[in-house]
Amino acid sequence: MRFVRLPIPLVSIGALVALVATPMPAGAAASPAHHSISCAAGAVNCTEVEDPEAFGEGIYVGHDEPSTLFYSKHAGSGNRNQWKLVLPSDPAPDAAPGRSYNFQLRPAFWFGMALCDTESAPHPLVIHTCTADSDSNITTDANIANHVGTAFMEMQFYPPGWKKWPQGTSCDATRWCAALNIDSLSRDYPGGLDLNATCQAITGLEYVNFAFITRSGVPQAPPSPVNSTLATFTANPAVDLMMNSGDTIITTMLDTSHGLRIDIRDVTTGQSGFMVASAANGFGQVKFAPSPSTECTNIPYDFHPMYSTSSEQTRVPWAAHSYNIAFSDEIGHFDYCTATPGNGKKCTGSEGVAGDQERADSEDLFCYRASESSLVPVTGCQGTNGGFDGVPYKPLWPDGNTADHPTPVLFSSPMTGGQNYGRAAFEADLPRIEFADTSTAGTCNRTTGAGCTLIPATDDPDGSGGFVPADFYPFFSIASSSSGCLWLLGNDVPGVTTNDFGKNAQYGSLLKLTYPLFGGGGATTQRFNDFRNIMTNPCPR
Repeated sequence: MRFVRLPIPLVSIGALVALVATPMPAGAAASPAHHSISCAAGAVNCTEVEDPEAFGEGIYVGHDEPSTLFYSKHAGSGNRNQWKLVLPSDPAPDAAPGRSYNFQLRPAFWFGMALCDTESAPHPLVIHTCTADSDSNITTDANIANHVGTAFMEMQFYPPGWKKWPQGTSCDATRWCAALNIDSLSRDYPGGLDLNATCQAITGLEYVNFAFITRSGVPQAPPSPVNSTLATFTANPAVDLMMNSGDTIITTMLDTSHGLRIDIRDVTTGQSGFMVASAANGFGQVKFAPSPSTECTNIPYDFHPMYSTSSEQTRVPWAAHSYNIAFSDEIGHFDYCTATPGNGKKCTGSEGVAGDQERADSEDLFCYRASESSLVPVTGCQGTNGGFDGVPYKPLWPDGNTADHPTPVLFSSPMTGGQNYGRAAFEADLPRIEFADTSTAGTCNRTTGAGCTLIPATDDPDGSGGFVPADFYPFFSIASSSSGCLWLLGNDVPGVTTNDFGKNAQYGSLLKLTYPLFGGGGATTQRFNDFRNIMTNPCPR
């Protein structure tokens, strides 16, 4: 994770809360204590945009997100659901050769939902309303540039054991935590306009409302990107919900009169926490103010779900993925490093797992020494792995060898109003991260689909003009348990996996999606950003 670092002391928590509803005047700089997520700098927990050049040539890096999507025609399926989850466990924390840990496989996994944000893409200059919980927000592909403003919510869970927040993505040496993330894109596609540069320096073009799930439901600091501080991103076990590996978790999402509410109940310990994405809790939009304005104003806002149902049409028009209701694993970040100054700097030695090491390159960023870890003594980096040769692309995923590899994330299909989602889909945004700006090999043509593969290419030449494919790419499977059918991600687990859907073939065929064209006055463009495979839900509860 990379954030703006400011060499100025933080103000008190009481003063921070007072900032929540205070707009910044035109031309104002961020407060001395301001701190925000920088998606343009490769923050690992941002929603993947359809066009990486929104952040400038060669600036934005990809996010590898194998996902399961869930569809239902039942009213409410797009705005309320409940998931059951078993948090995975790690091997002994001695970093013995051949071992892998959850924080190496992913900085986070999450449950998602599309939300209203009238200051977000695709057309915030003109469209200023959004009817919450309504399929009236669905548009045709031809009119997608005039879709109502959309945000995407990711209810993220963070593994323990490595560098702690805010620089890292662990909250604790041994316990999991969770945070409500809401991503918006401050861009007007028809007009070809972005949020002014002054405000982008404060909030980012893709801005994120962020709040750890607390036991009281009160944010520990302002979630809004205009008002957020270092305390917003610093886990506080005294108030945050902390969970143990192996715990059974029930996550419930539903709309309220003042915004989406997330409840997380730890069935194992009996503890619980929640958060409401409300103006009263400090959530807010960033007023869309393109240049020559320098305004950067927080608009207190209740974030409500966008749709009534969940289908192929209930999309976020600016996102690479096609999803609304979904589970996703955020993979493709961790790689070993033999030498680094640490503290988020570059790798100065060699990258890679033992037996597959090479000189570090420009993607080996955000690195920390073993001495900076909260528990597992490994030195590594968490930049995007465009060479597809780090830990997530090795056969180090859950496979039943719990002495050396983690147990799998186990999660149920969601339920909505007591009903199952009738259809499910596998989706991987591999084309989006296999093209030249995000992949070292750059094999994928997102216009034609040529060179886009289900196993990404590494940066190692194969001797015949191509590149060697990655050693492994995780896939979903299902398992039967005493509490019903559960999904898992990784490798086949002997005695547990009952169906792996053809392993990597499960992601299906190339999916061409229609997106608004930036500066096109309402015109559209089409790209291959994903593979997708839709089926009858094989794992109902």
